[in-house]
Amino acid sequence: MATMTETIARWACDLKYEDLTPEAIDASKRFIYDSLGCALGGYQVHDVKIFLDHYRTLGAKGDCSIVGSGEKMDPVAASLLNALMIRAMDYNDIYWKQDPSHPSDAISAGIALAERDHKSGKDLILATVLGYDITMRLCHIAVPGIRERGWHHATLMAYASPIIAGKMLGLTVEQMQHAIGIASSHCFTLGCAVAGKLTMMKNTVSPMATRDGVEAALLAQAGYTGPEGVLEGKEGMEHCLGEGWDYDWVTKDLGKKFMITDCGMKSFPIEALMHSPVSATLHLLKEHSLKAEDVQEVMIESIARAADILSDPAKYKPESKESADHSLPYCIAAALAELRVTPQEFKEDKLWDERLRSQMAKVKVVANDEFEKAFPAKQCTRVTITTTDGRKLTHARDVPKGDPRDPMTIEDLQVKFGALAEPIMTDKRRAELKEAVFTLDAIDDVGTLMALTVADK
Repeated sequence: MATMTETIARWACDLKYEDLTPEAIDASKRFIYDSLGCALGGYQVHDVKIFLDHYRTLGAKGDCSIVGSGEKMDPVAASLLNALMIRAMDYNDIYWKQDPSHPSDAISAGIALAERDHKSGKDLILATVLGYDITMRLCHIAVPGIRERGWHHATLMAYASPIIAGKMLGLTVEQMQHAIGIASSHCFTLGCAVAGKLTMMKNTVSPMATRDGVEAALLAQAGYTGPEGVLEGKEGMEHCLGEGWDYDWVTKDLGKKFMITDCGMKSFPIEALMHSPVSATLHLLKEHSLKAEDVQEVMIESIARAADILSDPAKYKPESKESADHSLPYCIAAALAELRVTPQEFKEDKLWDERLRSQMAKVKVVANDEFEKAFPAKQCTRVTITTTDGRKLTHARDVPKGDPRDPMTIEDLQVKFGALAEPIMTDKRRAELKEAVFTLDAIDDVGTLMALTVADK
């Protein structure tokens, strides 16, 4: 009987561009556009600069473009650096079922190898749709999710990223299975990457899994072998993490429904579970024309994991951008003080602004059992603001803006892209890049697209 990895590998190798639906193709362009915008914003972030300098020191020369700088590096280095840029601001896409994921963390794997091997835009679209499909299916298979068992979801990315890379390399089914085994057998990621006081590794573990997937695919192409039962086999993930697995999600409607159309986008550069409470808070502040000084308390009812992950004691004392964008008290405080939550609120000067930080003490977060029962189908939250004159104002949301049920429009995406890229890219270049992405299926060489991702300002 075929292993799960063989089943996935065979489907991935057989999938053709002509099999994709118009909806999946359109979604892939939107996510590539959104991801490149996130990367241009991430290129300006301090931790990305550290990693970029590190790879310059290593002398990782090659044919693959680094977003922003335009430098050329090998596909392993380029896949990590561009993934880190996409991820660095916590502004890229989100899918959350039993486990969360940011499927765009692995888009760079397809981009790097497509550019190196002069593949077409259609090839990149196909690899992107495939990568989203596998990544999102894996979010369903562990019940409860691996994150609830103490492991970070980058663990799952190590199963998906070699498939994207392998598809671009044209691996055989056997090689694809080896690539999955090579990457996933050594890439289990501890949940402490997102627990308590956060560090730069919060945004780095998944890009590292993408890097390892590219290297695994290149090794498999050269004849290197890896274990076959890395999901359900002896001492595979199921064996090591315990009972509770729903493998129907691996094969359910393969090729009939493409999961990419169910993925969400972020309208705020913050952790996914905070979008609903931040949206609800901003709604109340604007609807009632409230200022920070008018607010006595903000009571947030959410699911248990949001209360645990996002409002533990360390989150009331964030000391870095990484902690702040995973701190519900900080993000609500930013909404109170600035009436917005944008990348500007996570810059160093704002992080230590006393007026903003003083608002955190007003924020209370409690778990609501009824909301827990509705998750993950809904991300319910209820925000109650008590004003200094004694009013209690309440607003509830079931889904955040950017969810497929309340999607971001092309115009929304363009505004987001502009805010991220404007400091380093002219209006003309941004327009050219947008045009290239949304006509990607007509581009013969992905290098044409990547030439437009270089900062020109």
